[in-house]
Amino acid sequence: MNRAAFLDRDGVLIKERGDYNYLPEHFIINDGVIEALKFLREKKFMLVVISNQSGVAKKVYDIETIERFHQKMIDKLSESRIKISEIYYCPHHPDSGLCLCRKPLPLLFEKAIARFKIDPAKSFLIGDAPRDAEAAMQCGVKPYLIKPNANLLEEVKKIVSA
Repeated sequence: MNRAAFLDRDGVLIKERGDYNYLPEHFIINDGVIEALKFLREKKFMLVVISNQSGVAKKVYDIETIERFHQKMIDKLSESRIKISEIYYCPHHPDSGLCLCRKPLPLLFEKAIARFKIDPAKSFLIGDAPRDAEAAMQCGVKPYLIKPNANLLEEVKKIVSA
């Protein structure tokens, strides 16, 4: 079984601006992210991003736009030899009807766990909102909440050494 570091996108990997991140100029990697992800890969953690992207449902941006944004993130991290195993995201908004994939529901975690044969007990999530932690806990993944835009390397070192 594999172990994974599940990571929220906005506020953990990239700068939380208080608005939707989808344009190229919104792509600002937080301090310590490159180093933290390298450290996690050295420790044999898969890297899986789980993110709510309700701007799609609200028609702020479309699927193609968010896919391009995610590809930019993958490409930028690849320059540092960092491989993201997958980016799972929910395009729905709570006001747009029934959704089974939006955090705090655990469906996106469950998909990754099944697809990559991840052992939830040996994995963890780093998020910046209670809904991140709630989703992780529902499938047996230990959650760690950080302040938005915190230096990820400092947080990861604390988590892995615990």
